[in-house]
Amino acid sequence: MSVVSSGPSSEALRVAVVGAGPAGFYATDFLLHRGAHVDLFERLPAPFGLLRYGVAPDHQKIKRLGVAFEKIAHAPELRFFGNVEFGRDISLPELLGDYDQVLFAVGAAADRRLGIPGEDLAGSVAATSLVGWYNAHPDHSQDQFDLSTERAVIVGVGNVALDVARILLRDPSELATSDIADYALAALQRSSVREVVLLGRRGPEHAAFDAAELIEIAELPGVEVVLENEVSPPSDPHLQLHTRKNLEFMAALPRQAGHRAERRLRLRFLAAPKALLGSEGRVQAVEIGRNVAVLKHDGSEALVESDEPTSILPTGLVVRSVGYRSRPLPGLPFDERASLVPSHGGRVGLAGERLERCYVVGWIKRGPVGLLGTNKVDAHETVDHMLEDREEALASRDQRRPGSVVQLLAERGVRSVSYADWERLDALERSRGAACGKLREKLPTISAALEELARCSPKDSVPHSPV
Repeated sequence: MSVVSSGPSSEALRVAVVGAGPAGFYATDFLLHRGAHVDLFERLPAPFGLLRYGVAPDHQKIKRLGVAFEKIAHAPELRFFGNVEFGRDISLPELLGDYDQVLFAVGAAADRRLGIPGEDLAGSVAATSLVGWYNAHPDHSQDQFDLSTERAVIVGVGNVALDVARILLRDPSELATSDIADYALAALQRSSVREVVLLGRRGPEHAAFDAAELIEIAELPGVEVVLENEVSPPSDPHLQLHTRKNLEFMAALPRQAGHRAERRLRLRFLAAPKALLGSEGRVQAVEIGRNVAVLKHDGSEALVESDEPTSILPTGLVVRSVGYRSRPLPGLPFDERASLVPSHGGRVGLAGERLERCYVVGWIKRGPVGLLGTNKVDAHETVDHMLEDREEALASRDQRRPGSVVQLLAERGVRSVSYADWERLDALERSRGAACGKLREKLPTISAALEELARCSPKDSVPHSPV
């Protein structure tokens, strides 16, 4: 990669980027091309965030985006510090005491709740947990999911909901060569789930999934897709293309289940989950009301619950997939309602008050919306503002100690993972996978990754010289 220098190396911006997912890498790439030097901090030993731990194992084409990030990671002006957690291993004052600017790209790792009775029963789970589980995310690799039920219910109609539905319905033999976690593959091979019901609170025209995702499920061998609502082909010429494609495909779906399909996906819109019902602490059914869309005086649409009796849908597994939310970051303002760090074009601040030299990008900046590629445009805006603030950042250097963070990590005994370390882990995972006919077999815990590194490189790998 060619880096365009903005001046002598002593005047290059020194930036700490916290979070090595797609948003962090896109922002890092823009910074490097503008002459900055970047230290990239990630709490897990492995980089790439949602690209590694969020994309479904049967969607390997999307994961090829990682090739571009690998090229970025080899830039000489970039250092990777894996297994370093902001707020635990290093603080905001410490980062600001070392770097010219600090950019947060931590994403949104928590899930939104349904807010209904029974939500905490066993068998009621978050899509974030299930996705992390089958992708061997260290936070969820020890989770347990009971797949002995014949019917699973997913609340939500976004792409993540369809990912979960597809993994539950797909023949496990079709996943066996992917990078799915070995324990998840074994559980899916034993799974009794034969039907997945997706519940959408609004009408079909508001479905957030892409038509291609639904078509992929409909084309799975032995799987049928049934729509329980009435949908007509779209006639409004002003509909967005996304909505038009969804409605066109759903209008052609059968309204009644057949008898020959081995597995089934049922779509039910205008459904209002009222409560999860259970016995002995475990979910056994969902109580569902029916929503009705009504027009308000301003022309907007509102949902009201109909007077129809609620229905009871038996199930032993309920997955909530109604969105992600971010967690507050120590030392930064946080908007609980919007679930993000408030900013002005990426500059952290509330109501005109800026937190000097602090910036955000990705979901922590704009909320959990958009696809992986959306982060690229978003990162461009934030980095432009960081470069506009360059002189202000450089003027504060007399108050700082370059290299102090590296020294602090060493003094605290933090075993950071360099990018060379990660490449050794990457090669190991691929080798483990090849031995059993898979693309890779991920190391499912942080301790397992560090133990492997200790065997091949026992010395502390923290670089001790400042950039």
